[in-house]
This record gives sequence, structure tokens and C-alpha cells, in this order.
Amino acid sequence: MTACAIEGGTAGSATTAEPGSGTEPATGPEEEPGPEEERPAEAVGRAGAAIPEPPPFPPSDAAAPERPARTVAAGPRPPEAARTPAGVLTLTADGAYAARLTAAPGAPGERAWYPERWTLDGPEPYAVPLPLDQPEEPDSQVVPLADGRVLIARRVADRQMFSLLYPTGPGTGELPLGAVESTAMTLLPPSPDGSGVYALAVDGHVSSLWRVAGGAFGPERVATIPGRCSGGVWLDRAGRMLALDRQPPGGGPVKAVAVDLGREGEVTPLLQIAPESDDRLLLADPDSGLLLLRSDAPGQDRLGWGVLGSCLPVRFPECLRPGDPADVTVTPFAVQPGQMLMPESCAVALRIDGAAGSWLGVWRPAGRRLHQFAAPEGWSPGTGHWSRDGVLHLPYANAATPCGVARLEAPEDTHPLSGTGRAQVADSGADPSAAVTAPAVCKPVPLGQAPLHRAAPPG
Repeated sequence: MTACAIEGGTAGSATTAEPGSGTEPATGPEEEPGPEEERPAEAVGRAGAAIPEPPPFPPSDAAAPERPARTVAAGPRPPEAARTPAGVLTLTADGAYAARLTAAPGAPGERAWYPERWTLDGPEPYAVPLPLDQPEEPDSQVVPLADGRVLIARRVADRQMFSLLYPTGPGTGELPLGAVESTAMTLLPPSPDGSGVYALAVDGHVSSLWRVAGGAFGPERVATIPGRCSGGVWLDRAGRMLALDRQPPGGGPVKAVAVDLGREGEVTPLLQIAPESDDRLLLADPDSGLLLLRSDAPGQDRLGWGVLGSCLPVRFPECLRPGDPADVTVTPFAVQPGQMLMPESCAVALRIDGAAGSWLGVWRPAGRRLHQFAAPEGWSPGTGHWSRDGVLHLPYANAATPCGVARLEAPEDTHPLSGTGRAQVADSGADPSAAVTAPAVCKPVPLGQAPLHRAAPPG
């Protein structure tokens, strides 16, 4: 897979290498997700035994399986930034379901945590609590599946135990999947196919990628990657190509790499803007090829965009820096799907964090303007899903509405100039110029060989 740079070319100029074609692109990762003392992850428990697939909603008389008491051992915990905090929603790739860990009212140290599943694709959103016979630990992780079940990962001593939860009449059913011997694992975003869930374990300078749900025999290791990996962005809708942010075993800059799950976890470079820059992939849209990334290649950490397979350099728009980076942080969390071959027209939803809290931003590469909006009360920051027609769905919960979805239509980007070549160039995402020139013909090059800015046209 090759990711090439972009600096405002039209959608038709992008050339994309097919995943798995062997074409070498460039590299990139994130922050250290685990402590150095972690042991190598090993599958234990039911791994190796075939797991029956129950229907999404078993009959109401199905008894919930008995589960041993959980003893949480003291020891190193993964850093908070590497885990999904309790109370934050995680959505399926299609936005139909969400899941979170929530708690019944009570004193901070005595709150009883339990999983909750949200159904968002019906006429009215609603939440279903999934409590079991004992409360969950607040560092348990949950991920929804496309069939309505919820995967939960619990730390029990030095193991990570995985189960599927589902409503059964008035109660909650649980299907144990097995365990992995590891002190810390991070669940990755739900696979686009809706059935698979993957987790990342880091042991020193080696990372292991595990399929913890969706396989035939419990948790299974699918890739071992030298270096410390984090992040996790899906590059296709089949759930085959996964991008991770990787730091080499001997240290050095963080680069995004592509992991081909259809080729036994083959790893190829994905992003490399400059040899010594940290280049992390934040979001990818499989339909248009639009990539959102963060890099310090311009001299400081900046939010940029490019197109998978394009021959033009990465752009770092000024409008995505609404304030001092020390005071305001901008993070993309959703891209409008369905814009085939039109990356510049995709609406991107951004979470903006500052001293006043968190609010929303909407931006298009072609528009070159950041629209800012107040977030609905009780919004789960950084959570949302675009419809194909440009409506942003934002799940929220507050005292008046325990499960709600606010809808925001992407604003239109207008330009003061119209009917001129200059305005048309601005619409395409390129820098305005005095005259319209024929587009330059260029062949795709890896991001590592592409300049940060376009050279001036000859003559």
C-alpha cells in the first residue's frame, strides 16, 4: 500500500496502489501504550477450543454463564491515554450501535460500573444496560459489534479475559471467549466488517496484534511487530488493512505502518514525511482515500491531510490551528463517507479541546475554513458518525435525556469570489493564484520523497 503526499490537487489526479500489491510506501506510530515490565502475551483458557456462535439475541430463558470472581492484582497499569476512559462511547463502523462503561449513582469510590449498549439506527435511540452478577472494574474496556453484542475485556490478575455480552429478556447473557496472558492490552476501534475485534499488546520493544473476537478458536495472535505500536486506523471496508503507529525497537521517530491481515500480518511503511519527523495517522476514509494525520515535519506538531496514493505533498492548513497549541487541541474523529474520488469534498468532524471545555469543528479540505459549534450537553467528546449526505450524528446523555442523538448538517463553504479561475482553484483546495494553469502531470511518489510544499511552476 502506498500513501503519497498531497498539496491541493484535484481528486482525479490521485493514484492509489492496491493494498497488498507490494508497493513500498512510508512509515508511522503514537505514544507508548504499555509499561516495560509487561510479559509476552500468551493465549490461555479457552483459546484453542471452538466457540459456538449464538444468535445476536438468545431466547429470554437462556441462563447467563457463571463467572469466577475477579481479583484485580496490583501492578503496572496501562497509561490512561492508551485506554478508552469509562463513560466514553465507542461506535461500530456503521454507527448503528455504541457501547460504554457507565455507573449507577453513588459516591465516587462506591459506584457500581456496568456496560451499556446504545441502539442508534432506529427511529429513536435507546440504551440497554448489561449488568451482571457483580460490578465491573472501571478500567474494563467495551466494544460493540454489528450484531448488537458487546465485547468486554477485563483484567484479572495478569490476564486479559474476553467475553461477549447480550440482553436476554430481563437479564444479561455472557459468552466467555478466552483469555490472553498479558498485564495490559488495548482494544482497537471496531473492524469495518462488524464482527472482528482486535487488541494490541506491547512487551518491551515488540508489539502483538490479537484477534480477540470473530475468530473460530478464541483469542489468536495474528501479527508480531518489532517496535512499540499504538493507534489503530482501518484503511479499507473489508477489515483487512490496519494502520498502526510504530516506534522502531531501537527508538527513533514514530511512523505509521500498514498491517495486512490477509497476508499473515505483513507490515509495510505507510507514512514518512521527513526522515526524523513523527508521522501519526489519525483517520482514514476508505471511499475517498482521505487521510488525516499529525506530524511535526513542519517544525511543530500540526494537523495535516493527504490522499492515499496521491502524488502531491501533505498539507497543513492554518485554519486547523484555531489557537495556541498549548491552549487548544484539535483532533479529527469522523469523516463523511461515500465521497468516491472526491477527498477534498469530505466533511471532517473535529473535537476541539480548550480551557473552556470541548466543542465541535467541521472542516472540508476544499473549503479551507473551520466552522465551530457548541457541543450538545452531555456529548461523549470525540464520538460521532457522518451519514453519506453530510449529517453528523452526535450521541449524548444528560439528566433530561439518558440516550439521545443530536444532528448537525455540514455547513456549506462559500467564497467571496465566484465565476473566476481564482475561485475555482480555491474550491479545489489549492492556493489561489492570479491565473489558471494546466494541472501538472506527475507520477506517484512515497511521502518520504515528496516535498512539504509544491515547487513553483516553470516559466
